[in-house]
Amino acid sequence: MVSREFADARENRPDARSAMNRHNNEAGRTSIIDHMHLKCKCHGLSGSCEVKTCWWSQPDFRVIGDYLKDKYDSASEMVVEKHRESRGWVETLRPKYNFFKAPTERDLVYYENSPNFCEPNPETGSFGTRDRICNVTSHGIDGCDLLCCGRGHNTRTEKRKEKCHCIFHWCCYVSCQECIRVYDVHTCK
Repeated sequence: MVSREFADARENRPDARSAMNRHNNEAGRTSIIDHMHLKCKCHGLSGSCEVKTCWWSQPDFRVIGDYLKDKYDSASEMVVEKHRESRGWVETLRPKYNFFKAPTERDLVYYENSPNFCEPNPETGSFGTRDRICNVTSHGIDGCDLLCCGRGHNTRTEKRKEKCHCIFHWCCYVSCQECIRVYDVHTCK
């Protein structure tokens, strides 16, 4: 109830974006409810379970985040339909493709494709990913495969001065040597 009052408070307009946001907010709330689990704690002498207290607990943030990311990756594309009602023109959403399963209240929906953040776009404020530093060993969002949008990456060697072999002297200072370390730096083409 609190989530509906907070997250949906500004989504009361009769337009497609509000309809999409209300649907996706509800899908998020349903996902959390579906992943709630029972936690219990025992009370008693020496850890005996004379009295047991149990409560419903929300899932870990990482668990629900991973689940919603999977839902995002398989979101259903919708089209906007306009029709007249007593309060004026109203926009609703319907599935774009009838040969796919219609989205349920647990599925996420969208009606506009996300902007392409790979290339610079002043309208969206995106600088693109060209020359961005990427992590060659990561399969995540910072990995060269994903971040460089399939364009590949360049590798250069960089020497950096760093403090090393630091020693704490009683009392009260630290002395360090300066070392030169060599790093491989990967940037998107």
